[in-house]
Amino acid sequence: MNRTNSAFMEDLEVRLLLEGIYNQTGYNFLDYAKASLKRRIRHFLAAEGLETVSRLQDKVLHDPGCRERFFLALSVQTTAMFRDPLFYLAIRREVVPLLKTYPFVRAWVAGCSTGEEAYSLAILLQEEDLTEKCLIYATDFNEPVLKKAQSGIFPLPAMKEYTANYLQAGGRDSFSSYYTAKYENAILRADLKKMICFGQHNLVTDASFNEFHLILCRNVMIYFNRELQNRVHRLLYDSLVTFGFLGLGDKESLALTPCADSYERLDPDRKLYRKINRG
Repeated sequence: MNRTNSAFMEDLEVRLLLEGIYNQTGYNFLDYAKASLKRRIRHFLAAEGLETVSRLQDKVLHDPGCRERFFLALSVQTTAMFRDPLFYLAIRREVVPLLKTYPFVRAWVAGCSTGEEAYSLAILLQEEDLTEKCLIYATDFNEPVLKKAQSGIFPLPAMKEYTANYLQAGGRDSFSSYYTAKYENAILRADLKKMICFGQHNLVTDASFNEFHLILCRNVMIYFNRELQNRVHRLLYDSLVTFGFLGLGDKESLALTPCADSYERLDPDRKLYRKINRG
């Protein structure tokens, strides 16, 4: 089989796999960016010792354990506490003073993965005396990932990196005061967990579920194709109160989306925006 036919067959098998998953479970990966998706599938094939996507389809549809591992493989789990510290510093400087004017603040970390970003936001808001009037919703489509996030337990060696990030983000305390070291784990404080409501939500298929003053959806849409990115941008726009704030990842953009003219940029170097009504 020549390269063209091989690529055609791979594309066909991948589509049949994704359609089978959608029909069986309701999880829709059909509008994920093709190149990234195929790369993840190839890595999963190697990890499972399978030769073809067709064999993977049979196993995923009939073996719940394999299906759970596959969903984990497709989840975006590249994250860290206070990742991109200057982004959090911009939130402190540009967003927090305005959040303090609200009687109550709802924040949403969409695609929260294992929870590092949600806990980072909780620490920041606690240091800004917003604990009593703020609730953070942290959502992901993947239930096992959410369970890990809810635990608030992270590898102790990662705390060195997280401490450096925290300090660059304008942290005002000793970062070690936010966790207890136990064996090889760092266990975050219970009061941080109380600020966060973790729950399942699929950006691909689910509707808006509340109105928010701040939404962080960072490094999630880079894995979606243009059509899906546009749908998710509309979902985020509809979920923000007027003059609410949106934070995106470094490689993400509002340009060329239906909502591009509906925001003003707050920081020239960070992807941090404020919703406005324009047209």
